[in-house]
Amino acid sequence: MKCKICGCVFDESEKSNACHGCSVCNCNMIRCPNCGFEQLTESKTERRVLKFLSGLLKYSNHK
Repeated sequence: MKCKICGCVFDESEKSNACHGCSVCNCNMIRCPNCGFEQLTESKTERRVLKFLSGLLKYSNHK
C-alpha cells in the first residue's frame, strides 16, 4: 500500500491500526507507519483505475 500523503510504500501487515482503542471498530482505516496518516485500504478496482490513469498520464507526457 502507498500512503497518499508521504508516498511511503508499506506492506499492509506493517500497518498500525488507526482505530486502536476506538469504540466504533471495523472501519478498516490504516495508519501509515511513516507519517501516521489514516486512510482506507485500497480496493483492487481502485488500484487498477489508478494504475490505468497513471499510465495514460505517462503516455501523454511522452508525446
